[in-house]
Amino acid sequence: MTQDFAGRVVLITGAARGLGRATAERFIERGARVAVNVRTPERAETLARELGSNAYPAPGDIRNAETVRALVDDIVRQFGRLDVLVNNAAIASPTRIEQLTEDEWRATIDTNLTAAFFCIQVVIPAMKKQNYGRIINVSSLAGRSVSTLGGAHYTASKAGMLGLTRAAAKELGTHGITANAVCPGLFDTELAHENATPERLAALGQSFPVPRLGRPEEVADLICYLAGELAG
Repeated sequence: MTQDFAGRVVLITGAARGLGRATAERFIERGARVAVNVRTPERAETLARELGSNAYPAPGDIRNAETVRALVDDIVRQFGRLDVLVNNAAIASPTRIEQLTEDEWRATIDTNLTAAFFCIQVVIPAMKKQNYGRIINVSSLAGRSVSTLGGAHYTASKAGMLGLTRAAAKELGTHGITANAVCPGLFDTELAHENATPERLAALGQSFPVPRLGRPEEVADLICYLAGELAG
């Protein structure tokens, strides 16, 4: 594995498991220092220990703008820069429209979309100062069509993520900052297993052109490409 991210600092939200953890591991393998965000200090510190010395705990509820500001300020103080933001944090449930409560709707939109907006907004000054930055938003095929397992609230949040990405790309490109979204289909993650039985996941996998669920490492490699200097 090349050390092409040596000297780079990365922030990954929702880094404890699934696509987020696989992406953190891949960046660390390639030389980056990675700030891993999960909600509580205890989980963040445990995760950073598990990932090794190039991981840095960055706890906090990113649905709160002031929390995000303090989190990013801490990273920049610690490392002097912030090069890459990966907005990965997400929740999902299969609740149908007629059963959706206001609280469940708001929690999903706030976690999957509003938090990503806060993170983008707060990292911009550090990236502008460097005239360099990479923003990668983890959307979903649900954002382009409709979710296989999640409800309308999940689909709406992931579609919103694509609009946010387009707007960020348009506004920030002249400052050396790129914004891209990746749209995974059904992957073999804890989130998928929380919303479907193993039998259903196996059947869905067999229906795909490549007849299996995706592996988190495959998305991690794509994110690393978009975060690299060659993806300008």
